[in-house]
Amino acid sequence: CLDKTPLFLLLWREMGDFVVVNSQKRPRQTDAIAVFCSHIYKKNHDVTKTWKGKTEQLLRVDDHDFTMRPAFGGPAIPVGVDVQVESLDSISEVDMDFTMTLYLRHYWKDERLSFPSTTNKSMTFDGRLVKKIWVPDVFFVHSKRSFIHDTTTDNIMLRVFPDGHVLYSMRITVTAMCNMDFSRFPLDSQTCSLELESYAYTDEDLMLYWKNGNESLKTDEKISLSQFLIQKFHTTSRLAFYSSTGWYNRLYINFTLRRHIFFFLLQTYFPATLMVMLSWVSFWIDRRAVPARVSLGITTVLTMSTIITGVNASMPRVSYIKAVDIYLWVSFVFVFLSVLEYAAVNYLTTVQERKERKLRERFPCTCGIPHSKTMMLDGNYSESDANSLAGYTRNQMAPEEEKQEKMVVHLAMSNESHSSRKRGLKGHVGLRIIQNSHAIDKYSRLIFPGTYIFFNLIYWSVFS
Repeated sequence: CLDKTPLFLLLWREMGDFVVVNSQKRPRQTDAIAVFCSHIYKKNHDVTKTWKGKTEQLLRVDDHDFTMRPAFGGPAIPVGVDVQVESLDSISEVDMDFTMTLYLRHYWKDERLSFPSTTNKSMTFDGRLVKKIWVPDVFFVHSKRSFIHDTTTDNIMLRVFPDGHVLYSMRITVTAMCNMDFSRFPLDSQTCSLELESYAYTDEDLMLYWKNGNESLKTDEKISLSQFLIQKFHTTSRLAFYSSTGWYNRLYINFTLRRHIFFFLLQTYFPATLMVMLSWVSFWIDRRAVPARVSLGITTVLTMSTIITGVNASMPRVSYIKAVDIYLWVSFVFVFLSVLEYAAVNYLTTVQERKERKLRERFPCTCGIPHSKTMMLDGNYSESDANSLAGYTRNQMAPEEEKQEKMVVHLAMSNESHSSRKRGLKGHVGLRIIQNSHAIDKYSRLIFPGTYIFFNLIYWSVFS
């Protein structure tokens, strides 16, 4: 140590700083410095050079053909598996798949990797040794995309024990297919599975199993999804058969998801219900107010069409009817029927007015007494008409033939005081609304709400 530093001696300390010692100015301290230097060298001696030369020799990597499985030609090698789910990233109804990030761990015994050890401690390596030894060829069945995380380095860990037991762990994100049934959407529950299987080795060469049964699957308690409630995770296993290659062990990670309904209540069900109720307002509008009733009906129809289009845009194009389709299309039918109802009311009103016009032309005078004060009404009269009817008597009757064609209204008003006539006209506005409504409107005010309420009771009792 001192021969290489005749003028100065650099003594490295544990914290990384150093002390510069002039050997010429302090000759008495030479022996002490030499002893101290030797002590530091022994304490911080880098043993990685020794292990670098002995690791492959210790594991005897070059002495065996690791392209062969352990105990080749003998019974199937058991490979235990356990999984820790880190996150359930997304569920896509359009693509019918899910994305999951997990830690996948394999356990097996390879006596070719056993090594002597007095402390019985394992050795841990990164992914570089994986390329030199045999590892199980497990893959994800029905996966669309998957990758091993590589930030900041490949997330692979290999731990070898003195008796040859091996732990092989990876951090993987996988996107796999999930067959979903949307017949009850959005009041549905979906069950998805992530399937693991050996790609090359049949059950005669590799026995894949869950290492600790149902305890082999661990999940993070903080896992949550915006649209789904994760109900349960569980594991299963079974054999899978391929006609060309044979039987394989397959492991399943099953999880059940129940959809949150509140989002769809706010975005779909409530708006649709409000549009149906808004269409009922036209039943209380004067049947002669054509612009008001037509514009209200067309607006509700177009709004319902927009809601239906928006819901279907975020869903796969399935060939069966979904629960939300039933509700939206029934609501659309109710809105559309309210438009047809006014079309019928308007048509019948036009026909009735045409008949009345013909009757007036055929019978210009409705009474047999000239200058009589008889007035024919179809149920519509204004306050000025009512005020002008004072003095009409009950004895002024129309001919009998005319009674069969049209209702003749005779109003007899006595010469009452002005205050009594004023009291009789107070409820005239409300009376006019009732008299001015067609019979179809009156029935629709009861039939439409009652039918829609009955439909909702049946719908929510069946699908909830």
